[in-house]
Amino acid sequence: MGTLGELTGQHFDLIVIGGGINGAGTARDAAMRGLKTLLIDKGDFGGAVGWSSRLIHGGLRYLEYFEFNLVRESLRERERLLSNSPHLVHPLQMTIPIYRGNKRGPQLVRLGMVLYDLLSFDKTLPGHRMLPLAPFSQLFRGVNHNRLRGAAQYFDAQVEYAEQLCLENVLSAQAAGATVRNYTSITRLLQPSEGGVVERITLCDLLTGEQVELKTRETVLINTAGPWVDQVCQRGWQGDHPAPLSPRPLMGGTKGSHIIVDPFPGAPTDGALYVEAETDGRPYFIIPWLGKYLIGTTDLRLSGDLDEVKASDEEVDYLLDETNRVLPQAQLRREDVRFTYAGVRPLPFVEARPAGQKPKNSSITRSHILHDHSDAQNGDISNLISLIGGKLTTYRQVGEELTTAVYRKLGRSVPPCPTRHQPLPGAINYTPQALVEAVARYRDRLSVASLQHLFSQYGTRSWDVLALVDSTPALAQSIQPDLPDIRAQVVYAVEKEMAKTLIDICFRRLLLAHRANYGRDALASLVETLQQHCGWTQGECDRQLQDYRHYLQTHAIPDYQLAIEGQLTREGQLTDKSAAVN
Repeated sequence: MGTLGELTGQHFDLIVIGGGINGAGTARDAAMRGLKTLLIDKGDFGGAVGWSSRLIHGGLRYLEYFEFNLVRESLRERERLLSNSPHLVHPLQMTIPIYRGNKRGPQLVRLGMVLYDLLSFDKTLPGHRMLPLAPFSQLFRGVNHNRLRGAAQYFDAQVEYAEQLCLENVLSAQAAGATVRNYTSITRLLQPSEGGVVERITLCDLLTGEQVELKTRETVLINTAGPWVDQVCQRGWQGDHPAPLSPRPLMGGTKGSHIIVDPFPGAPTDGALYVEAETDGRPYFIIPWLGKYLIGTTDLRLSGDLDEVKASDEEVDYLLDETNRVLPQAQLRREDVRFTYAGVRPLPFVEARPAGQKPKNSSITRSHILHDHSDAQNGDISNLISLIGGKLTTYRQVGEELTTAVYRKLGRSVPPCPTRHQPLPGAINYTPQALVEAVARYRDRLSVASLQHLFSQYGTRSWDVLALVDSTPALAQSIQPDLPDIRAQVVYAVEKEMAKTLIDICFRRLLLAHRANYGRDALASLVETLQQHCGWTQGECDRQLQDYRHYLQTHAIPDYQLAIEGQLTREGQLTDKSAAVN
C-alpha cells in the first residue's frame, strides 16, 4: 500500500471518504470508468458491513411505506449480485408464519407477496407461495401452532461473507487503478475564507502518525462515511477556525443488534424464518448462517459513541424471548449466545414532531439520498457530496449514481457504467468445477471441508491462497481443529487483503470471532503464524492482543457475560480460554 507520503503532489479526480460497502462500490465504479480515485477509511475496509443481517433482499416490508421504487431497485440489484458474485451471494428461502392477531394478516401478506413478485418481474428466483395451516405445520413442526393461520414463502438472497463482498469491491477498484488506504483519517477539509470549495485536505495515517496535505480544488469529494457522515462534515476549516461543512445534522441512525447461536431444537432447516415480534410488531429474522443461526435485528434510537456500539442485555433478551415464543422447543438462554454484534443504520436525520414525539424508526425512509453541498442551504461547498442512507443490497447502484454525479461536477461526458455486468474478482471464471479440481490436487494436504470453505469465501481467488500452500506447506495447517480455516488465509489476509490488525483478521477477513469463542481459541495460532510468516514482532503481537481484548469488550461480548467472567476471575475459576479477555 506504500506510505501516505507517496500521495504528496498527486492529483485525484475523486476522493471517497469511507471504505464501507457504498464507498467501496463507488471507488470501483469510478476507477473502472477512468477517474483517478483515492479511497480512504479511518478504520478497516468493510468495518460496518459485517454488522448487517447479511441479506441481499428487496425489502419486503418497505412496501408498507409505499417505497415501491426502492423495492424495485433492490430487487434489480439482487439479481445483479446473484449474477456477478455467485461465490458469495446465494438464494435463500424465507418463510413468514402468520398468526391470528398479527399486524399483518393473510390478506395483507398475500398482497405484499404479489407486489414483490410484480416488482421482481425479471428475477431468476422462484415466485412466492401461500401455505395453508396443515401443510405448513407438517413442514415446520417446531413452529408455535397456537393461533397459527398459515404462512407465506418467497426467495431473497444471502451473503454469508458480507465483509468479503466489500473487500472484493476494494480489490477490484485497486486493480482498476484506484489508490486505496485503510486506517487513514481525514482530519481537516480546508476552505478559503470566502468558502465555496474544499481546496485542501489533511490526511493522517492512524498507524504511523504520518500526515499529508492534498490539493482538492479540482477534485470531487464523496462522503460515504455512513453513520460518521456528520463527523466528517464537522472537520471543515476556514483558515485557523472550524467551519462545519453542513449547517445542520444529516444523519439520524438507529441501532440494530443481532445474536448468533448454535443449532437448536425446532430451528428451521430449510431457509430462514421472517417473524413478526409479539412485543412490538417489528419483523425480525432467524437465519441459518455458517452452521449457526443469526437472529435479529432490533431497531432502537442510538445514543453514545458511534465507535463503541454493541448489543445491550435488553436487546439480547428481546431476541431470545421472541425466538422462544415462535419456536417453543428452542428454550434459548443467555448462555446459548455465542456472539453478539450491533450496527448503526445510516438513516437521514428526522426532526422531532411538534409534540416531542419522534417518528417510528421503521418508518424512516431506507432510500439513499445524494446530498449535494453546493447550494447555500446545504453549506455552499461545490465539490462535496454526502451519501445519506444506502443499503447493502443497493450499493452498486449507489456507486453508479455517485460516479455519474462526479463526472457531471467535473464537466466531463459520462461514460457507460461497467459494474452492472462485470463480475467481482472471485467470480471471474468461477464454476463449481474449480472446487472439484482443487479437491483432486490438494486432497493429500487439505480436507474437503477446508477446500469447500476456501471456495465459498474467495471463489477463484482461492487459487491465490492455495499458491501459498504450494510455496510453504506449513501454511496448510488448520488454525484451530474445529474450524476449516487454514494458516495460509492469515498470510493472504495480510499480504493481499490489507489486513493490519488481529481485529481485521478475526472479525473481517476470516470471521473467526463469530464462529468460536469470540476468536480467542485461535489467537495463539494466529500470533505464531504472523510472527513466522508475516514478520510481526513479539512486541507488536502483544499490543495487538491487548487491542483485541478491548475490542471484544466494547463490541462483541455482552455486558452480562463480561460480568460473569469478571466474577469468575475474582474467584480464580476462569479458564485459560476466557482469560484472554481480562
